[in-house]
Amino acid sequence: MIYGRIHSTESFGTVDGPGIRYVVFLQGCPMRCLYCHNPDTWEINAGRQVTADEIIDEYLKNLPFYRSGGITVTGGEPLMQTEFVTELFKKAKQHGIHTCIDTSGVTYNPTNTAYAGKLDELLSYTDLVMLDIKHIDSQKHKALTGKDNANILSFARHLDDKGIEIWIRHIIVEGITDDPHDLIKLGEFIGTLRHLRALDVLPYHTMGVPKYKELGIRYPLEGVKALPARDAVKAKGHILEGIRKVRKH
Repeated sequence: MIYGRIHSTESFGTVDGPGIRYVVFLQGCPMRCLYCHNPDTWEINAGRQVTADEIIDEYLKNLPFYRSGGITVTGGEPLMQTEFVTELFKKAKQHGIHTCIDTSGVTYNPTNTAYAGKLDELLSYTDLVMLDIKHIDSQKHKALTGKDNANILSFARHLDDKGIEIWIRHIIVEGITDDPHDLIKLGEFIGTLRHLRALDVLPYHTMGVPKYKELGIRYPLEGVKALPARDAVKAKGHILEGIRKVRKH
């Protein structure tokens, strides 16, 4: 039996994919994003163990609420527990449940054929991927997260080649991810994805700061103010400009 390690669940998620979702927060993440608001999900061996059947049972208890929704796995980084998510989504499909992965895509490695095979099996049961692209510039991405973005962008291409719907997320932090040139470049990249379904441009917030204090961890963006919503709207305009630019041709 395959067990997953989860941090928590949310039974009434409204921002984690289409409709009302049952959201599963998995443990484990290899990135250390400066603005991460879930540092308590970093360690993969923390949390509690569950089976796929337990999650499906919880979902089915409130089935009428999820008729236009489904199950979303997030984290942490859910692709660190690929086998468990595959088991969960396989069972979900037996019940006709819409499945969504909310991921950074950082674990994707096209040269690792064993992992790629497991990932493609998971994707065969996946309806939607919410892909969080932290930064389009590789060096700035590494400064922000500790990892470069090569595999992440390759993952986006891989999803598109497989015909899986993609929902892009991008967080705007003043002085870090708000450069118009970078935002236009991001738009030019995602504008080439044929199966782009949606784009969320989200303002940076500081709601995770108390967790760092509780865990005794220094908050990397101490003093950086939450971004006004209007600035995220302006940033989205630059990304859309990039999308329109590549789709004209």
